[in-house]
Amino acid sequence: MSSEAQRHFDVLVIGGGPAGMAAAARAAECGVRVGIVDDNFRLGGQIWRGESDAARSDHERSNVSQNTEASRWADRLRASGATALCGLRVVHQPDPGVLLAENLDGFCELTYDKLVLATGARERFLPFPGWTLLNVMGAGGLQAMVKCGLPIQGKRVVVAGTGPLLLAVASYLRQHGAEIPVICEQASWKSLAKFGLTLFSWPQKIIQGFQLKRDLAEVPFAANSWPLAAHGQKTLESVTISRAGKNQNIPCDYLACGFHLVPNVELPLLLGCAVDKGCVQVDDLQTTTVPSVLCAGEPTSIGGVELALIEGQIAGLAAARRGFEAKVLFGKRQKARRFAGLLDHTFSLRSELQSLSLPDTIVCRCEDVSYSRLRQHRSWREAKLHARCGMGPCQGRVCGPATQFLFNWNPDSVRPPVFPARVETLAAVTGQSQLQHSEVTGGRS
Repeated sequence: MSSEAQRHFDVLVIGGGPAGMAAAARAAECGVRVGIVDDNFRLGGQIWRGESDAARSDHERSNVSQNTEASRWADRLRASGATALCGLRVVHQPDPGVLLAENLDGFCELTYDKLVLATGARERFLPFPGWTLLNVMGAGGLQAMVKCGLPIQGKRVVVAGTGPLLLAVASYLRQHGAEIPVICEQASWKSLAKFGLTLFSWPQKIIQGFQLKRDLAEVPFAANSWPLAAHGQKTLESVTISRAGKNQNIPCDYLACGFHLVPNVELPLLLGCAVDKGCVQVDDLQTTTVPSVLCAGEPTSIGGVELALIEGQIAGLAAARRGFEAKVLFGKRQKARRFAGLLDHTFSLRSELQSLSLPDTIVCRCEDVSYSRLRQHRSWREAKLHARCGMGPCQGRVCGPATQFLFNWNPDSVRPPVFPARVETLAAVTGQSQLQHSEVTGGRS
């Protein structure tokens, strides 16, 4: 591999969302050489996708608090001198301290002294009849597609699932011309009322709530509600929802559905970081059980932008050996973590959702594995061996969290590559390993 394909950084950050941007900026401001890697072509992650772009529309500029925060960190990161490596995806760790990444042009090795993982989260999908129809998609996924140019003007979009993301997505889609027949929240009115009362400890959240309420004026909001089935020949035509115990069929063009978020912990697991209850374990300075690796943002707990920014700053300062400066942020982090715990409690999934799947409902979309086939097995490993569940291109990223909720299974291993990779990339790793073995053995087999 040529030297041009190798890059070394004192601090390497994986993930270009709020946590990653904050970590890279704070580390680079300490004078160390920093690189930040993201598989998107712009930094910002899913939450700030396009928000820091100077060419955004007048309407997007009106969301002052969100855009100001995104732009402020984008400007700060640029001024810090950190190197942004966008459109690059990490697929493997061939050796300790070495990551293999690839893009459309080829592959490269990234080496580091300290690594900050800010790999974010993804939406949790729960299987129900018809969920594989065209135009049934994740709530955040649909929002991302609209940000990238998908026309939504005049389209009827049912938004369903759980968590504050539903309101944010519905607001965004409505502002871009979508019609929202209903927002279905699986949490109960009682849980939502308790959640609202506790928000007095977080006045900024109350302001955000009132803004969303204004944006969604006249849009029906239904608690104790969730999708039962999606209908259509090849493309979605309608959805049946359970609304306070009664079934209702709603014609629609899209179903934007997401049952909270799942931390992306595949890369931390590959690197040997300890994970408990689906989250990467870290100490006060965001250091994982692997001393050279730190982690920040959603992989440590689903807590939103505020917590991600705080944890990112702490991780960046700690990676640059400025842990004493990071300690001033501990109090803010603790308060943000309390809010994250409140979210997790309020929007925990109800048991009724475990009975949505029918025997022929597909659970593993990649390998066409039905609910009835999975129900025969006792563990994730057994289902993989006998039904190929989780063996497709997504490597269990969709069906893994679903089976965890449905059957209480836990994926017990992560194997490289963590994302589908080109044969050229994998061959380079194999070839390099054989060369190193030959050098050690003197060419003997």
